[in-house]
Amino acid sequence: MASCFHGPLPGRRSLPVLLLLLRVSLAQERAAAAAMSLLSGYFGTKSRYEEVNQHLLRDPLSLGPPDPGYLLPSAACAPLQLRALIRHGTRFPTEKQIRKLGQLHRLLRSQERPCPAAQRLARWDMWYQPDMDGKLAPKGRLDMEQLARRLAARFPGLLSPQRRFAFASSSKHRCVDSSAAFRKGLQLALHRQSPARDIENETTEINDKLMRFFDHCEKFVTCVEENATAMYEVDAFKQGPEMKRVLEKIAATLCVPVRDLNADLVQVAFFTCSFELAIKNVNSPWCSLFNEDDAKVLEYLNDLKQYWKRGYGYDINSRSSCILFQDIFKHLDKAIAESKSSMPISSPVILQFGHAETLQPLLALMGFFKDEEPLAANNYEKQMHRKFRSGRIVPYASNLIFVLYHCDQAKTPEEEYQVQILLNEKLLPFPHSEETVSLYTDLKNHYKDILQNCHFSEECKLSKTNDTSTDEL
Repeated sequence: MASCFHGPLPGRRSLPVLLLLLRVSLAQERAAAAAMSLLSGYFGTKSRYEEVNQHLLRDPLSLGPPDPGYLLPSAACAPLQLRALIRHGTRFPTEKQIRKLGQLHRLLRSQERPCPAAQRLARWDMWYQPDMDGKLAPKGRLDMEQLARRLAARFPGLLSPQRRFAFASSSKHRCVDSSAAFRKGLQLALHRQSPARDIENETTEINDKLMRFFDHCEKFVTCVEENATAMYEVDAFKQGPEMKRVLEKIAATLCVPVRDLNADLVQVAFFTCSFELAIKNVNSPWCSLFNEDDAKVLEYLNDLKQYWKRGYGYDINSRSSCILFQDIFKHLDKAIAESKSSMPISSPVILQFGHAETLQPLLALMGFFKDEEPLAANNYEKQMHRKFRSGRIVPYASNLIFVLYHCDQAKTPEEEYQVQILLNEKLLPFPHSEETVSLYTDLKNHYKDILQNCHFSEECKLSKTNDTSTDEL
């Protein structure tokens, strides 16, 4: 029967047109994904954990490619103790960040002149609520569950149902919830071996003295945290030529006067791009404001703050963590003493949940990621290849793990106990040797000054003059 219509039916598109539209859509998606991949390596402390372990994007339970020298030969060396310091998983923005984003969103919605970029962002659904305030996101729970399952697979001799686990956490809800999610993951990993053990409901000790040592250090709080001049380099960079270029570009894109924007608002737009990727795994329209050069500048701004507030900027930043550092070695010493006496190890697995601000000062105290020249407002170009990049060091769910081994075939007593350190599940070369394994005696000798002479109460005491300047820091 002959068709009554010549050509495509009314209201329907021909197959070639649909295919063309599909190709265009796919090309746009690929272009957006490529643009996002250019930005995602520069989100600093707001980076998702997968940025430092790309294989997890394909398989979140994968242990990744083999690491040379990883781990010690199990036939000769058996792990005695594992101490993990774990940053909480992916979180929602803080109330302060949500408030700033609301301010920027209202500015764009109030605009009357036609501007495609501003109109697109004005239509964006502002779904963040103030009561989210830094809480652990569902993705953060997954971060912790999957980390627990990977560590159980990596260290089956230690993370086993027969072992005692000691859990501790910062008092912040995102850390307490991270501990709970980690315990759930551990339960999933070990339930076949011991279905009767209820790891999920094992208690977590709240220990801010170790996990939030910075809050208890008067010198740090007064001279850095609450001192307006301590972040001089950060403030100077906000007013510098690199940030000025980014501000002018974003203002032009959004068709707003430069005076209506500032570095903080531009940074919150960039962080919103990072939050949308980390929390929802989407390419947010906020990301379209930035290119890779902008991202590098904004990463440096974030790293400057981390450097001067949590890293090498002031000695007190790292010295305030010596209470945690010494606690780590106290437990290592105890495990060795118990091993030498043929006693069971009383704390074979210690799992502690804290913050980027817990890990970063400790890593600085130990001498990791130290650049020859301090990060400053006026040396952005010189620091393009810096070691201190917070997104590579302390993304969400970052973890610093100390593993103590007993080597029963050691030729000398010194070789009997050895240590490896993992950062984000990768072996970390020791600063004193560039090797990925150290004799415990060598490690203690290298850090002898910190172990013997870094006293938290003395380090954190304000001078009698109550000088709050940074001159003595």
